[in-house]
Amino acid sequence: MAASNAWISSSTSQSRVSAAKPRARRVLIVDNHPIVREGLRRIIENEDDLLVCAEADTARDARIAVKECNPDAVIADIGLNQGDGIELVRDMRANYSQLPILVLSNHDETIYAERMLSVGATGYIMKQATGEQILLSLRRVLDGDIYVSDDVGFNMIRKSAVRGAQMSSNPIDRLSNRELQILHLIGKGVSTRETAHSLNLSIKTVESHRQRIKYKLSLSTATQLVQYAINWFTGREGDMPEFRSHAADAVNEGS
Repeated sequence: MAASNAWISSSTSQSRVSAAKPRARRVLIVDNHPIVREGLRRIIENEDDLLVCAEADTARDARIAVKECNPDAVIADIGLNQGDGIELVRDMRANYSQLPILVLSNHDETIYAERMLSVGATGYIMKQATGEQILLSLRRVLDGDIYVSDDVGFNMIRKSAVRGAQMSSNPIDRLSNRELQILHLIGKGVSTRETAHSLNLSIKTVESHRQRIKYKLSLSTATQLVQYAINWFTGREGDMPEFRSHAADAVNEGS
């Protein structure tokens, strides 16, 4: 297997497989866990009509791989070793308007699916899905359709019907996309200065967002915010402590 410093190429296996699969559609896998990438590769390359053209574990490497590999679709996680998955999806959509992007994540689809679709994803599926479900969702976006679970689809229709009259009971749903990005980076252990640099914001603006996040989540201290963000980032939403602050009664005001 040939590999560059930026991304993991599949050129060797690709040339071998291409002879047997002349019409195989090329998939780029973006995930920060090697075992996840390996599992996805096995699922995908077991199919005659699909192959993995490259892998990446950072947003930067993913951008290079898209440019050099020219995939037919991207499967991407939100959590990456470097960079932010939300910004990656947004950038890919801006630069490759027709590229199908399937988000594969551990995070609650009822919170994230609609948000990821709003920034450019064409599908969202949980990592707990079976191989068969992943293949179904991948082929769906490759064919130009949108893929979400039945529950998410129903929830989106319901929200559209009531025009946002009902507020989700999950406090994360109160956050804007930018606030969710910042919470994500806090959970990864990224400093305020590094967050400001990666999102092209001032430190003062990031600090303002952090205060707003604490307010909306009814958190009193920076320590509580960090603990909350880590639990959320690692997929332990069920372990969230029930923090309370003076903002609790007003948490639904404004955004």
